[in-house]
Amino acid sequence: MTLYVNLAELLGARIEQGLYRPGDRLPSVRALSVEHGVSLSTVQQAYRLLEDHGLAAPRPKSGYFVPNDRNLPALPAVTRPAQRPVEISQWEQVVELVRSTPSKDVVQLGRGMPDVECPTLKPLLRSLAQLSRRQDMPGLYYDSISGTPALREQIARLMLDSGCTVSAADLVITTGCHEALSASIRAVCEPGDIVAVDSPSFHGAMQTLKGLGMKALEIPTDPITGISLEALELALEQWPIKLIQLTPSCNNPLGYIMPEARKRALLTLAQRFDVAILEDDVYGDLAYTYPRPRTIKSFDEDGRVLLCSSFSKTLAPGLRIGWVAPGRYLERVLHMKYISTGCTATQPQLAIADFIEGGHYQPHVRRMRSQYQRARDQMIDWVTRYFPVGTRCSRPQGGFMLWVELPESFDTLRLNRALLGQGVQIAVGSIFSASGKYRNCLRMNFAARPTPEVEAAVRKVGETAIRLLADEPG
Repeated sequence: MTLYVNLAELLGARIEQGLYRPGDRLPSVRALSVEHGVSLSTVQQAYRLLEDHGLAAPRPKSGYFVPNDRNLPALPAVTRPAQRPVEISQWEQVVELVRSTPSKDVVQLGRGMPDVECPTLKPLLRSLAQLSRRQDMPGLYYDSISGTPALREQIARLMLDSGCTVSAADLVITTGCHEALSASIRAVCEPGDIVAVDSPSFHGAMQTLKGLGMKALEIPTDPITGISLEALELALEQWPIKLIQLTPSCNNPLGYIMPEARKRALLTLAQRFDVAILEDDVYGDLAYTYPRPRTIKSFDEDGRVLLCSSFSKTLAPGLRIGWVAPGRYLERVLHMKYISTGCTATQPQLAIADFIEGGHYQPHVRRMRSQYQRARDQMIDWVTRYFPVGTRCSRPQGGFMLWVELPESFDTLRLNRALLGQGVQIAVGSIFSASGKYRNCLRMNFAARPTPEVEAAVRKVGETAIRLLADEPG
């Protein structure tokens, strides 16, 4: 575990135990540096982590204080899925979510949609328009099955921020992250194989496993530190697991960032049992802290980590541009891509490459991180205000998804049906489990700027939940 995480956990425990009360001034950066024998930057990183968890608040020229309004809801419980391979279900609930089309009459809190109305995306629109007007029409031709060299070069440069040193030749451009995940799973696994997944887990990856005839083994997951390495080790000893699939940075749907030391330990575990890792990093660039978290791939020296990502969450999902760094599985992934979609659309690749090369990507992502962090705080405040007493919710460290846990007897399928007549849609928790767990949970999107309309939608969710709870027998 890194020094700043250790220090943050120590201070956090003191705050939770009441040694520092709401309104108290916390020790100065310099004092903690001397006391613990660490650098000033290590202390500053620790305080930023505490700030992200709502345990510390900076005041200009005064230092850090324990917030007075520490009435945040409790975190979700550590998940306890059945630790055996299961056939994957829930397709009916997933298709209900993905079939929904944008409508002015429905506030879609359930879809994984970023804010695409930010003015920092205008250079991208200009690039798309300019490509359409070019006489040589480059966007209408096939390009390499691996993707346009210009875009792969730019992605390789972006990946340096996550600690990865790859070349353009190490990357394969895909039709969104979903194809990257699908091609990677097929490159490593065969029908009947067992894949270990974090739980709750991204429904798209699990439905891919279902469609390919594989079984998922859900591993208990902590809402702060991620997948349980202890439970994973026991599972690896007990079952012939072929692949570990997880989202360790800005997790969907819990929002945590797995500590760097645990990422290293996970890789060591995979090496010991000779298992591949499928790392979904689609939200990694949207971490609220800087520098962005390192990927597991950045520690990989034997090519067992397949890193998947896309521009669907950082720019816009309609572009349908993702990528995979497949390591030792490169040729297999290329084959799987060839037999599914072939070459990815050329025009959006060229436009994104131009957008990044022009210096527009990083300013856009910085703006989105800041916007999403503010929106997260507002959404948690609304959940605290409008949802039933005892509601738990996550503390996302990046991205724009909030995981909400209601009393165990509650059914969010009923809640979603009741909300559709009120012009609101949520993502029900059961689609994030292979076996249909988390029926009492839901996921909400906070990418949109907080408006009275969004607040009214969240209030409807909370008030409807309160009404349904009151109707429950007993």
